[in-house]
Amino acid sequence: MTAFARQDLATAKRIVVKVGSSSISGDASWRIDMLVDAIVEARSRGQEIILVSSGAIATAVSLMDLGTGKPSDLATQQAAAAVGQNVLLWRWQSSLDRFGVLAGQVLLTLSDLQNPTPRSNARRAIDRMLTLGVLPIVNENDTVATHEIRFGDNDRLSALVAHLMKADALVLLSDISALYTAPPDREGSRPIDTIGAHDDLREFEFGGKVVNSVGTGGAATKATAGRLAQEHGVGALVTSADNIGEALAGHHVGTWFAPAETHPKTEAIGIILQDDEHEEHA
Repeated sequence: MTAFARQDLATAKRIVVKVGSSSISGDASWRIDMLVDAIVEARSRGQEIILVSSGAIATAVSLMDLGTGKPSDLATQQAAAAVGQNVLLWRWQSSLDRFGVLAGQVLLTLSDLQNPTPRSNARRAIDRMLTLGVLPIVNENDTVATHEIRFGDNDRLSALVAHLMKADALVLLSDISALYTAPPDREGSRPIDTIGAHDDLREFEFGGKVVNSVGTGGAATKATAGRLAQEHGVGALVTSADNIGEALAGHHVGTWFAPAETHPKTEAIGIILQDDEHEEHA
């Protein structure tokens, strides 16, 4: 069997698409229509798309007059998430209304994916949404999550969702067109085309700088998520949100994490996602 390649994104049955806060919040909220256009086009080809959308807290910051950065205390973060998640989903749904597509909200915590019952329920609910033609929109449930039980960032969450839902590929949308061998503004830094499953990531210098004052991502988290996905047989592409159409059409853009041909049956980073399809929980 031929290994899944970047160009196969055009015909992949199921793809998880993750978009970060900086790409859709504040002055960048106009991108939601562009992203929806590309997602609907992929769906028209018969592809199943699961969207992991950051941006709840970032969306609420300006609406609640909380300043310009992410709130520092947990209670305010949770309150902002509750407000922002409502507005964020409304923005996605308003754009999807142009095509008569319904969105379904899925809010997860780390403990949901660590425990068999909620994990199985989440998988079954998302599967059912897809068969009903609904676009699942996943985010971390920041309103109830604590510092001790957080995914840390939605890049990691999206990799876990891709594994949970047995997706063919993961597309991580960023502010840059690809990952670089070192910070892009450094002399000699160059874009990385492909990262193999056995390549040593230590030869690259992925910065951990957040993309804006309300985000938690960066090149380092995307590299970690890409490696997590590929180790479990899911190809991952890191590219700019502006490249979503080309990415889903299988064009040669971004940095491709080629999936491992053999992979473990359990999840990495301390989270075990066992093959529990036989479970029937309500």
